[in-house]
Amino acid sequence: MDGVIDRRPLWLQRLHEWRVEHISEKMFMIILALIVGFFAAVAAFVLHWIIDQIVYVLTSHFSRTRANWLYLVYPVVGIYLTSLFVRYIVKDNISHGITRILYAISSNKSRLKSHNCWSSVIASAITIGFGGSVGAEAPIVLTGSAIGSNLGKMFRMDRKMLMTLVGCGAAGAIAGIFKAPIAGLVFTLEVLMIDMTMSALLPILVSCVTATCFIYIFKGDAALFTFHLDSEWSVERIPACVLLGITCGLVSLYFIRMMGSCENIFSKFKDHPHIRLAIGGTVLSLLIFLFPALYGEGYSSINLLLNGQTEADWDKILNNSLFAGQASMLIPYIALVLLTKVIATSATNGGGGCGGTFAPSLFVGCFTGFLFSRLWNIQQIGVYIPEKNFSLLGMAGVMSGVMHAPLTGIFLIAELTGGYSMFMPLMIVSVCAYLTIIIFEPHSIYGSRLARQGKLITHHTDHAVLTLMNLDSVIERDYLSVTPDMELGQIVHKISRSHSTVLPVLDAGGMLMGEIDIMKIRNVLFRIELYHHFTAHQLMTEPKARLSDATPMAEVMRAFDKTGANWLPVFDVENRLKGYISRQRIYTMYRKMVADMSED
Repeated sequence: MDGVIDRRPLWLQRLHEWRVEHISEKMFMIILALIVGFFAAVAAFVLHWIIDQIVYVLTSHFSRTRANWLYLVYPVVGIYLTSLFVRYIVKDNISHGITRILYAISSNKSRLKSHNCWSSVIASAITIGFGGSVGAEAPIVLTGSAIGSNLGKMFRMDRKMLMTLVGCGAAGAIAGIFKAPIAGLVFTLEVLMIDMTMSALLPILVSCVTATCFIYIFKGDAALFTFHLDSEWSVERIPACVLLGITCGLVSLYFIRMMGSCENIFSKFKDHPHIRLAIGGTVLSLLIFLFPALYGEGYSSINLLLNGQTEADWDKILNNSLFAGQASMLIPYIALVLLTKVIATSATNGGGGCGGTFAPSLFVGCFTGFLFSRLWNIQQIGVYIPEKNFSLLGMAGVMSGVMHAPLTGIFLIAELTGGYSMFMPLMIVSVCAYLTIIIFEPHSIYGSRLARQGKLITHHTDHAVLTLMNLDSVIERDYLSVTPDMELGQIVHKISRSHSTVLPVLDAGGMLMGEIDIMKIRNVLFRIELYHHFTAHQLMTEPKARLSDATPMAEVMRAFDKTGANWLPVFDVENRLKGYISRQRIYTMYRKMVADMSED
């Protein structure tokens, strides 16, 4: 743009000029999507490699037949090291990775900071490697999205293309982590709410396929979870699947509500990091000491439940704990781990660690499915249901409920385990879980924070446009004000120079006392003999509504519709007048954005 200094390196400027001249926008988006997919796969591989190395060094010598006291130490050390890294090196908040992406899309023009391309990888590797009971997926999704966002900024892509590149990074990350390209695409559609127009669909698909191919090159063709179907699904198991789906929905409700409660507790100590570390570290260490299955992502425990053939196989989940060798404690242990996993996850992040809730939702779902099927078979409620199969179905159910993303749950679990023969029960459980959770929670665990602020993008075009509109950009700050004792003659002179039909009346401290609507004083406006008989104080009226600079655009539009006003005042946090908003300007911007979103 004219008048804007290009501060990019000279080589990048020349590359950009060459690209504009020789490569079309659509083709360049495909190239960038391929690059984003590659780096998302690299980030996923590096993060899991670092975690595996740390876990091996710290725990390879642990006894399997008794409790290990170092479980009380490692998690605290990990959280402390992570907090030091974030505080003194990153110097920014990197928690809630997927929520941060949603915020960037809705409120920050899809712009993520450059440090997000690497900071979450290091922080989450330390946290999880030392036992933090969180997942690596959200940090990788944030990393992939940040890579896409910063590549787009580097080449001066517009807002719409930046949003697509953020989606490419997120989709590539999911596809790379789980070797699940379809799940990566569906995740972007359901969770990040990026519309699948043709201009966005192809780049996201390219990113997913690229990430999946490279992760196969890096790690071979072994799946993250191994699963072998014991018995084919039958119609007689439909009641069990429906009941499991409802159970998963209720467990998802517990997951979201408990997570929120724990976060509220830790938020009370946001200015006291040492207190947060002490509380979070103590809670996490004690829980991991009692239930070692809570250590790290918990994928080894998931594999045990998915691949167990006999009681002896499933009893291995008690290893390293105080309950090792006590087969009678399996069901209570499973139930307690299921209930405490969300507390351990909250304690990890609340204490200063870094990680996501993606893996914990899979973990809780697997334990839910196993516990449900075990109790069903013990009580002999109906036809026998295999624990392995229902552990798999539980993963899809809880993920669908926690994320409000049934398609992601279905395709991720199917691709993750190669369990395509389980497609029908996966759909039943995921849909039932979703239908159950939306009765109680209208938004996912990622979107609830932003929904409360009115900043959550949805697939409803009208709502999405209002969310993307920037209130600050439509405020008219170049207004002329009058004092309460100013006479009508002086007011008329002000009106002649004003660009709006409203003049604010401010007191000596700059606070708004009222406003003069030109349309309401037409009867005296041109009567010169009255110019010294009226003052602003006599002519002013109360504004029809008062808006805050933090008011969501949907509420701003409702205020205009309700009051019929053409101009409304906007105030800052100190209740000082910041400027005015014009109904005409807002509707002009709204129509333009709707047209832009619909042009594909």
